[in-house]
Amino acid sequence: MAVQCTEAEWKIMEVLWDHSPRTMSDITKTLEPDTGWTRHTVITLLKRMQEKGSVAVDESGDVKTYTPRISREEAASAQTKKLLSHVFSGKASLLINNLLDSGEITLKEMEELMDVIRRGRSAKEKGGENNAHRDDL
Repeated sequence: MAVQCTEAEWKIMEVLWDHSPRTMSDITKTLEPDTGWTRHTVITLLKRMQEKGSVAVDESGDVKTYTPRISREEAASAQTKKLLSHVFSGKASLLINNLLDSGEITLKEMEELMDVIRRGRSAKEKGGENNAHRDDL
């Protein structure tokens, strides 16, 4: 399931990925110190997220509880594809060049990235799936 999250929705998803299920009140209390959001803001965002399919609501108890319907990895993959498509013309090499040019990547991260690329290349040459790198990033 490829669901795009806005920046505000991502904040709620982080709370839910950290621990779920959670009530709207618990989500609000967790986010309020950093965001200043009221319960009305959180309710609006949760409704939108439920419509998009990123969260599920359980209404069987006294209080509604919310759980993520997508994993952090699925959301990150969707965001990465969107970023590559919209900002870097679909080219991962342009993203990497940008990270290098801006100094946003450390030497250690460069070495890790080179290891991931080597493993990915080896998997491609063998005709296998290129999923070995997902656990490393």
